[in-house]
Amino acid sequence: MASSGSPFSLLCYEGDDSLLQEKDDEDTAIQPINQGFDLDNDKEYIEILFGKEMEFVSQGPPLSPDDMSARLKSLEWIFSTQETLGFQVHTAYLAVTYFDRFFSKRSVNEAQPWGVRLLSLGCLSLAAKMEEQKVPSLCDYPVEDYVFESKTIQDMELLILSCLEWKMGTVTPFAYLHYFFKKFCGQSRPEVIVCRAVEHVLAITKDVNSMDHRPSIIASAAILAAFDGTLTIQTINHRISVISSWGSLESDRVFFCYNLMLEIARRTIIKKTPASDVISTSSSSDSAQEDSSLTSAPRAKRKLDFKEDDEDFSIQKVHRS
Repeated sequence: MASSGSPFSLLCYEGDDSLLQEKDDEDTAIQPINQGFDLDNDKEYIEILFGKEMEFVSQGPPLSPDDMSARLKSLEWIFSTQETLGFQVHTAYLAVTYFDRFFSKRSVNEAQPWGVRLLSLGCLSLAAKMEEQKVPSLCDYPVEDYVFESKTIQDMELLILSCLEWKMGTVTPFAYLHYFFKKFCGQSRPEVIVCRAVEHVLAITKDVNSMDHRPSIIASAAILAAFDGTLTIQTINHRISVISSWGSLESDRVFFCYNLMLEIARRTIIKKTPASDVISTSSSSDSAQEDSSLTSAPRAKRKLDFKEDDEDFSIQKVHRS
């Protein structure tokens, strides 16, 4: 049964070292991947993941305010639809990575907001085909204000595939969670820490483009934030020193994401707390800001300009009474 409530809500299974496993036909609850790691035997596998994730580093300039607004609307629709259709959270996250990779090369005309919905639908349908055992027909996706013909959605899928050069096997943070748990957390219960880490990964998607930080950086920060919310830059440096291929740049990135995850968690708690119960406090803590070298040099984007009267992208607006 799918989770309910917030688009970022999470169901966790207790008593099982794996949060993400293969689901059976009747079980669409959220389950992160990788049942467990033998750190010695799986070192080569992790190195392959490290190499593969470098294929999808940031390739474009920071998003404009309009693009950021479009991205947020896309995320809200993707995660809401994931719940409605009973998809795994991993499927929705993969769709977000497709959206971010597409937006690093193109953008949708702000004057045609239905284009963002069509792009979101194309990304989610492709992610479902990659991850889900049961994939709904294209006409079963809830698109609210618009009705898209199946041919229109298929054409959008092909456009996304072409733009992403058919490289759809994107590495996500979920692939690393159990690895970093065993590296950083010792004998703690994995189902509790990994569950919290998944929540941190999902929450940060609103604030951080998935192309701004490598999946391994986000995953390691999520595990550390789930394990201990009082770490300093020095203690994080010490913990990640066990990753032999990482250096000071990775440490800065991990600390940045770690702090942001904790800040988002604090904002969420305050938002849920009645105003009369909130007590203002101040505290000093280490803070991290990304060095300008962490931002890629800007590249020109090509505008994706759909036309409503174009045969290939025909849509119909739904008029509500």
